[in-house]
Amino acid sequence: MVALFTLAACGGGGDDDEANPSAPKKSSASSSASTDAGDDEVDTSKVIGELKGANGIEIAVHSAVRDAGGFVTVSGTLYNKGDRTFRAAEWRSEETAIKSKSSIAGATLIDKSGKKRYMVLRDTDGQCLCTTGLAGVQPGESRPVFAQFPAPPANVAAVEFHVPSMSPVTLELTEG
Repeated sequence: MVALFTLAACGGGGDDDEANPSAPKKSSASSSASTDAGDDEVDTSKVIGELKGANGIEIAVHSAVRDAGGFVTVSGTLYNKGDRTFRAAEWRSEETAIKSKSSIAGATLIDKSGKKRYMVLRDTDGQCLCTTGLAGVQPGESRPVFAQFPAPPANVAAVEFHVPSMSPVTLELTEG
C-alpha cells in the first residue's frame, strides 16, 4: 500500500486545487495514469531533448515511448533554475471544457510529415493524462513531469514536442 502511494506522489499527480495541492484525486482514471507513468520506469540519467523557457525554467526529456495501446508517453524533469517561484498557468490548455489547472495540459506533439498536432489525452472527467499540481515550483526545485498523447502512425519515428512559452524539441519515439 505504501509503494502505491509513493508512485502516485512521484507521478506528479494530485488535485489541481491550488489551495490544497495534496488533496486526493477525484478521478480514478487520472490517478491510474499518474501511477502507470510512474518515474520508477524512467531513466532520469538519460536526456533525449531539452526545452528552455523564460526565467530559468527547463524541461529535460528522458523518454518518448510509443506503447502497444496506441499512446505516446513523454516523461521528463522540470527544473526551476531561476530566482522566482514558477506557476504553470501558461502551460494549461486553452480548451474551455478541460478542467486541469497548474499542469502541462497545453503540451502538444507535432507530426510534421503528417501535418498533425496531437493534444494531451483527457479522462472522462476532463482531467489531462499528464502531470498536474505544478503551482509553486520553488527556485532550485525539480519535479517529474509526463504527458500522454494519442500515438501518430507507426511509420512516424520522430515528433516535435511543444510546451507553451518554451522552445520546442524534436524527440525520437521508442517502442515500449
